Amino acid sequence: MRFLTVLLALVLVTVPVSASAQLFLTSDPGRSVRTRADLGRLLAEYDAALASPAYSDGVKQSIRVDADRIRTRLRDGDFRVGDRVYVSIQGEINYPDTVTVESGPMIALEPFGQISLAGVLRSEIVDHLTDELGRFIRTPVVRAQGLMRLSVLGDVGQPGFYTMPAETLLGDVIMMAGGPGANAVLDELRIERAGQALYEEEAVQEALRAGLTLDQLNLEAGDQLFLPTASAGNFLLGTVMPVIGAIASTTFLLFQLGIF
Repeated sequence: MRFLTVLLALVLVTVPVSASAQLFLTSDPGRSVRTRADLGRLLAEYDAALASPAYSDGVKQSIRVDADRIRTRLRDGDFRVGDRVYVSIQGEINYPDTVTVESGPMIALEPFGQISLAGVLRSEIVDHLTDELGRFIRTPVVRAQGLMRLSVLGDVGQPGFYTMPAETLLGDVIMMAGGPGANAVLDELRIERAGQALYEEEAVQEALRAGLTLDQLNLEAGDQLFLPTASAGNFLLGTVMPVIGAIASTTFLLFQLGIF
């Protein structure tokens, strides 16, 4: 029994784990829905990291990509066509309501007309709508929340399009889509944008471990989560063979140490 315990422990630490990280995380990723101050602080940290010799070129490339996404958010805002905004206006009989973001980007709030969302972050939506509606209502009391439209495809219970709050944890998205299928490969979950990988498997696993939200990952309308299905060949090559190799290496090590 002692031998089996030692063997299992050594197998777990000797199963190869890739060292390349595609998601650059700081100790403080910011609020669940990042403010402009959060994004500005992160951008300053990323720029400092890019100027530092402490990081490899591969890690710096990841940092540079994240920094560019933050610059885009600060310039253009968060709202894209297909997103939705929950709006509640105290005293207005047609509200609360959930309205779709249209080209502009903008939303139409009857009877007040069109309200531009250009350059507006999700964290700024309440203050922005309060200011805009103040042109029509004296001291309006507004509640609002940005909702993001994503697709969840692959080996999940209910694949399709979902509209969810931007503060939703990445780990909760799969459960909202019915949970993983029986043959889903959870450690190969990836995030795509316009048919291209936005975050590869390693980065997604890092985001799950860190408990990041959709907003903290700088996702936007139209992004896709894809959970692959295991094939017999992939299961053998990707799961069984590394473990067999680790066991063989560990057994040789135990012989060398005189334990076995």
